[in-house]
Amino acid sequence: MTTVDHDQTALDELYRDFSAANLIPLWTTRADLMPLSPQPAAVPYVWRWSELYPLARRSGDLVPVGRGGERRAIALSNPGLPGTPYATPTLWAAIQYLGPRETAPSHHHTQTAFRFVIDGEGVWTNVEGDPVAMRRGDLLLTPSWAFHEHQNTSDQPMAWIDGLDIPLVQQLDAGFFEFGPDKPGTTETPDRSRNERLWGHPGLRPIGVADQPSSPLMAYRWAHTDAALTAQLELADEGHPTTLEPGHAGVRYSNPTTGGDALVTMRTEFHRLRAGVRTAPRRIVGSAVWQVFDGEAAVTLGDNRFTVKKGDLFAVPSWCEFSLEASTQVDLFRFSDEPVYDALGFTRLAQQAVEGREAR
Repeated sequence: MTTVDHDQTALDELYRDFSAANLIPLWTTRADLMPLSPQPAAVPYVWRWSELYPLARRSGDLVPVGRGGERRAIALSNPGLPGTPYATPTLWAAIQYLGPRETAPSHHHTQTAFRFVIDGEGVWTNVEGDPVAMRRGDLLLTPSWAFHEHQNTSDQPMAWIDGLDIPLVQQLDAGFFEFGPDKPGTTETPDRSRNERLWGHPGLRPIGVADQPSSPLMAYRWAHTDAALTAQLELADEGHPTTLEPGHAGVRYSNPTTGGDALVTMRTEFHRLRAGVRTAPRRIVGSAVWQVFDGEAAVTLGDNRFTVKKGDLFAVPSWCEFSLEASTQVDLFRFSDEPVYDALGFTRLAQQAVEGREAR
């Protein structure tokens, strides 16, 4: 046996012994464990509202809301994450459908959640016994471990988008879940919830209440969002530096007790682009899901370009180059996992400057 053959035999034996001892050497796996840049398994993808809503409506005819499945929620499944109900590796997005006079019973869980309403009204979500009206353009919060239930008081069905950090909580093995009472804790339908009466005063907060990790304000109303975006663009027209880019306004939903993100693990934003505006291509570490609230645009995701319109949702994987071009004025809701990356010190952004150079 030559020296080379002897060394190879010894090396093969070493690797067999590694395997038997449940060990894997770094030198055979470094490229996968520590790539030169993020290599997300999730892929850019668009879900069409014109397909989602009819499927949700059919499920309303065939699938009960009751215990067990617990919610008539249909998750977006990213083709790059086959077999999982995940829009990205850290974000769950689903369309939830509640029929006329139906009630989704109470439960609570470790996972943080929100609802965003693309159309309709007549549903109240009761969060810790506080009934919160759900209406078009509203963002409704359900912080971690808050009991919540939904009741449709109208004769019409209603669908909305759920966003949760389910994949993140599962990866961390941090999930707990408990059922609540079968019957609604309240059937009240106030125009303004108690949390709005206490916290819904711009720039003013009650002195006697401590800071809270997630926002104690459960409802961010469309009228306020619309007014803020309109004002940004008007002020920009007057020569004030108020927008993200020319013709591109944006707001972030914030926690009135801290000024930080409204939710601990998810960032929620709303963007408005004037017709003809194209955003600068950018990449960011962390993933996001967008929904078109109104209007039409083209979205470029890596090498893919899609046309999107009202109700459509799309996933932007980590470090995927992304830009928007508005065909009409377009309004878009966005949520991401950025607060987690910020907390861990992993935040990184790359954006193309006007002259084509990359600014970091």
